[in-house]
Amino acid sequence: MDLMDEHLVVTLLRHGLTKQNEKHQYLGWTDASLSEKGIQQVGSYQLLSKADLYISSDLKRCVETAEILFPDKEILSYSLFREMNFGDWEERTYEELKNNDVYQNWLQQPFTICPPNGECFHQFTARVDEGWKQLLLQLFQKGKTKAILITHGGVIRYLLSRFSPKETNFWDWRVPHETAFELCWMKQKGRGESRCTLLREVILTGKQNG
Repeated sequence: MDLMDEHLVVTLLRHGLTKQNEKHQYLGWTDASLSEKGIQQVGSYQLLSKADLYISSDLKRCVETAEILFPDKEILSYSLFREMNFGDWEERTYEELKNNDVYQNWLQQPFTICPPNGECFHQFTARVDEGWKQLLLQLFQKGKTKAILITHGGVIRYLLSRFSPKETNFWDWRVPHETAFELCWMKQKGRGESRCTLLREVILTGKQNG
């Protein structure tokens, strides 16, 4: 069957919990491992549909999630799919930052203000866009149509805002650790480059931690 006659499906999955997540700290490029709770959480996930390609952010929390879920699969790790770099605000909470003027300005204008020594939103999205191109290239060069991407909340929000069937804002999306998002492009040209045809949320466990 010709590749263009098949559906393209990319599943987006957020990594399991870390200690920083549990403390509600900003966590971007800090290379944190899964917490004990996160390991148990990911181990309880129901099996996802099989894929042809498994890609992960190169940070430990994503790689560890991928290794728990897909122990017998080859996982390709890409730094392009890292979370936004929060710079000086890494591993700090809202309470610790709320009196910081730059932080307050960033909360009001997150798409234009940059975290000190961190990453601006346009830098973040350009990087993720390049990672997405690499993902599609890997699929199409191999004549495959199904991929699973294990990444971060901000990356998933951006990809959903870009590719969901209806136009949405980055902040419209809630991305729990225990929910996967399946983006499906039907028999059409420009698959993976335009808004998807179908979007499905998949609850991976019977209980949500939020």
